[in-house]
Amino acid sequence: MYVADPYSSLQCGSNENANGLLSEFFPKGTDFALITDEALDTALDLINHRPPKYLSGRTAYESFSEKLSHLA
Repeated sequence: MYVADPYSSLQCGSNENANGLLSEFFPKGTDFALITDEALDTALDLINHRPPKYLSGRTAYESFSEKLSHLA
């Protein structure tokens, strides 16, 4: 889980969205000590490859990779 910086209300919306997506895979009360790295990797992979509306059909992974390619 991620906690927004103090007095940074702009971080709250994306923070709540990310927490909501994670809670679809790991409901409230889940003991993360029992979650395998593979299960966590699978959940994060599915979240990162989910195309949100604000990226015009591109996944977060595709968008991030595109930004990185401009740096090289």
